[in-house]
Amino acid sequence: MFGIGGGEFLFIMIVVLMFFGSDKIPEIARTLGKGIAQLKNATNEIKSDIQKGMNENGIDHNSLTGGIAEEINKAKEGFTKMVNESNSESAIKSELDQIRENFSKLNTDLNPEAREFNPESEPKPEIAAEPAKNPIIDIPEDHDGPIKRQM
Repeated sequence: MFGIGGGEFLFIMIVVLMFFGSDKIPEIARTLGKGIAQLKNATNEIKSDIQKGMNENGIDHNSLTGGIAEEINKAKEGFTKMVNESNSESAIKSELDQIRENFSKLNTDLNPEAREFNPESEPKPEIAAEPAKNPIIDIPEDHDGPIKRQM
């Protein structure tokens, strides 16, 4: 009913009881019932007036809405079919396997040396000489105190 759950309805009833009191609740319910009935009658009158106008002008209600309803049903069927196919675990696994296979093919096609590369077969680079110490600052390795800058 109007998207209201049981707990929410109970809370609303308690609030109404606190604001209006127990003696006014039947009167409020009657007034709400009459208002809802009047609203329902007004909407039915509007619908019947629209239907009469369409019939007088020779417009068929079913021909206008039939095509739309048919298209909606087709879209719904296609969507449910797609969801059912995509939700199956085997379909997901097969798609994942196909992606992995395509990725491995792409990797070997782009870089054929990648599978033949062996880092142990490569010669190790030789170091020509040790890097020179900074000529500006010469710090003894056993120095404990603060470093004095030389300029």
